Amino acid sequence: MDNVTEHATENPLERLSNEQLEQIGLEFDAIHDEVFADLGERDARYIRSVVALHRQLALLGRAILLGSRYRPAWVLGTGVLSIAKILENMEIGHNVMHGQWDWMEDPNINSTTWDWDTASTPEAWKHSHNFVHHTFTNIRGLDRDLGYEIMRIDPNQSWHPVYLAQPVYNLVLAAFFEWGVALHDLDFEAIRKGEKSLVRVRRELRGMAGKAWRQVLKDYLAFPALSGKRGFKSTLTANFTANMIRNVWAYAIIFCGHFPDQTYTFSPEQVADETRGGWYVRQLLGAANIEGSPIFHVLSGNLGYQVEHHLFPDMPSSRYAEIAPKVKDVCERYGLPYNTGPFGSQLAGVQRTILRLAFPGGAPRPKPGAYSPEQERPRARPAVAV
Repeated sequence: MDNVTEHATENPLERLSNEQLEQIGLEFDAIHDEVFADLGERDARYIRSVVALHRQLALLGRAILLGSRYRPAWVLGTGVLSIAKILENMEIGHNVMHGQWDWMEDPNINSTTWDWDTASTPEAWKHSHNFVHHTFTNIRGLDRDLGYEIMRIDPNQSWHPVYLAQPVYNLVLAAFFEWGVALHDLDFEAIRKGEKSLVRVRRELRGMAGKAWRQVLKDYLAFPALSGKRGFKSTLTANFTANMIRNVWAYAIIFCGHFPDQTYTFSPEQVADETRGGWYVRQLLGAANIEGSPIFHVLSGNLGYQVEHHLFPDMPSSRYAEIAPKVKDVCERYGLPYNTGPFGSQLAGVQRTILRLAFPGGAPRPKPGAYSPEQERPRARPAVAV
């Protein structure tokens, strides 16, 4: 990134010896392998139950909205449909397309065949998110998800007058998040530099247009028409509201997992010649968890365990709560932070950062120290099934 001002903040990655990094890599590899050796029927039953629940909620929400001209039916139907859309995007679509369930060899729940109810095409999203973001997490100038190339969310990013508007377009992005992500996945910089062929661009644009048409047809024409002339408009507004609720929820969970005060960013020089252990530590430092109830974690796609997700993006999300104590143990023994906080605190901190860094200057917020069990707050037990 051009004209970047480096702000000195002690990075725990730089305190670790090569021997420690190697051992950390071996310990995290062991956690991963232990879980994958244990995957079986209960895991398959979990994801199939979530898929079934989503379909049941979607059908129920659509059925209730047939009477959407009555206010109670509008409110209830919109709520149920919103939950169905959130489940489909977060716990199902995002995680299935990460390949978390490919080990089942089920052609209906597989990263190679799954398409989701959002604007991004699977091809573009898997490249932008699975490859670029999860490979170059929080490396300035390489991780395109760091502010989604339109926002200044780190003081090391150079300031430009356009950022004065980011508190406003931040709200627009939240409301229309699926479309913001889809446009981001096109990678306009790669197009401008000629690194992305016009054939591929046209294919992705056709895919987005097809998805846009299907959403319009489904949510704004077909299902409203089923409600009859008197219920058409109210069902249309209910469907629009459900899409907005899904978008805002996804935005909040993703921003809270990546941009709160606790997370670190890295220069390319800091991660040159990165080892496997160094990659793990960067993922650990570049993500933050969100504390919540078992239901919260299911609705967030288990991305309340963003730290565990970034360490093991191919691990079934239902196992993140189970391995969290093991991740904390590694953090404690090697003097590393375990970034976590309540949903409200994380979201408020992110919004404060977006507002402050819209203006020139700014410095990194204080970072947490090494994890210790005394930091723990009482929490609900994790859900293992729906």
